[in-house]
Amino acid sequence: MDLQDQLKNLFPDHEPELTNNADSEKNSLWLQDDPIICKYEKRKGKPITILEGYTGATEDFKKLAKELKTKLSVGGSFKEDRIIIQGDYRDKIMSILKDKGFNVKRVGG
Repeated sequence: MDLQDQLKNLFPDHEPELTNNADSEKNSLWLQDDPIICKYEKRKGKPITILEGYTGATEDFKKLAKELKTKLSVGGSFKEDRIIIQGDYRDKIMSILKDKGFNVKRVGG
């Protein structure tokens, strides 16, 4: 007898809730009509990638920043409605965003 059977014996009237966190989290970002701009700059001699132009909620953009940083295993920050990623990862970032359904525009070099 496993744990689920024991719980049903103790609480016969209880019906467990079914939650699909993966599906709700996958579609939680707001997709926009205007493209997200992906720029490359050098600050203090070091390359950085800047994403800007997202018109949705700030919290969604922060979630996107965290997801990009973990997928690329790099550092970065979210400041003034911009995502700043350390290093030149324009191609990888653009492919990740296109897979999510965003329009992305490459600007600069």
